[in-house]
Amino acid sequence: MATLKDISNLEDIKQMVNSFYDNVRKDDLIGPIFNDKLQDRWAPHLEKMYGFWQTILFDVRAYSGTPFPPHKQLPVDKTHFDRWIEIFNNTIDTQFAGVITEEAKMRATNMAFMFNHKIEYFRNAENELKNTLKKS
Repeated sequence: MATLKDISNLEDIKQMVNSFYDNVRKDDLIGPIFNDKLQDRWAPHLEKMYGFWQTILFDVRAYSGTPFPPHKQLPVDKTHFDRWIEIFNNTIDTQFAGVITEEAKMRATNMAFMFNHKIEYFRNAENELKNTLKKS
C-alpha cells in the first residue's frame, strides 16, 4: 500500500476540498441541503473554501469573512454536522496522512461543533423571543 503524504500546499487543499464536496453532493442526508443552497454557485463556493483552508492550515491570508452567518439559517442539526465530519474525515483519510491532515480534521470537528452550538443557541433564543411576545 502506498504511503499517503501530508497536506502541504494549495494543490493538496484543492484536492481535499474538491473530493470532500464531491462526496457531500452525493450524500443522501446533507447533499440536498448543500445542493439546494448553492445550486449553480459551486465554483465560487469551492474557491472560497480553498482560501479558507489555506488560511486555517497555512496561515496564508487567503480568506476574509465570517463563515458562520451563511450557515445560520440552514435546516441542520447535530445529525447533519456529525455526517459532515464523517464525510470530511473519511475523504481526507483516503488521500492524506500527517500532522497537517490531523490539524485539518481537528479544525473541522471544532468548527462543526461550534456551528451546531451557535445554530442551536440562535434557534432557542428566537423561540424564547417568540414565546415571550405571544404572552405579551
